[in-house]
Amino acid sequence: MPRFLVVLDADSTLLEDEVIELLADSAGTRPQVAAITERAMRGEIDFAASLRERVATLAGLQEDVFRGARDAVRVTRGADELVRGVHAAGGTVGVVSGGFHEVLDPFAERLGLDHCRANRLEVTDGVLTGRVLGDVVDAHAKAAALREWADADGVPAARTVAVGDGANDLEMMRVAALSVAFDAKPRVREQADVAVVDRDLSAVLATLGLRG
Repeated sequence: MPRFLVVLDADSTLLEDEVIELLADSAGTRPQVAAITERAMRGEIDFAASLRERVATLAGLQEDVFRGARDAVRVTRGADELVRGVHAAGGTVGVVSGGFHEVLDPFAERLGLDHCRANRLEVTDGVLTGRVLGDVVDAHAKAAALREWADADGVPAARTVAVGDGANDLEMMRVAALSVAFDAKPRVREQADVAVVDRDLSAVLATLGLRG
């Protein structure tokens, strides 16, 4: 039986960047997108509505914009070590993101993650339409993913861990047995069981008793 299930947020947690802001660079809309992102992270506006508003600014971009974003994204320090440590202890690791499969999937594969869930952007004739396909991965969907993956992996609820930094992660963090605020917004730090202030994901191993 896997010892732990660790579920990570992607943007500003597993990844150093907010992927939608990298995409917005190409559309010339980064300032307005960054402002909406900040308000959503603080919990001032509904995440799903804010995501649709931000994605709408990407309408008309060529789909090769994804390649540029993938090249620009940086994986957070210690991510490899965290995944290896959890796997060595018989556990599993997933990432659930309000970001996008088109950018996230190669990183999830490279890190050897067991689960990955994110949004997909609608593309027609090689051009972004400014819409999200299907339901938005919001706070509720993140919590549902943690429960679903724990069940699939045979991990008891008492062995689940959620790591995140923004208001959109709070529901997932409440569902998990252990919640870790990673370089997080004040509201998230206040509600988490543990706070990691250094941007090094390997520090999460210590909270699991997997590193001294």
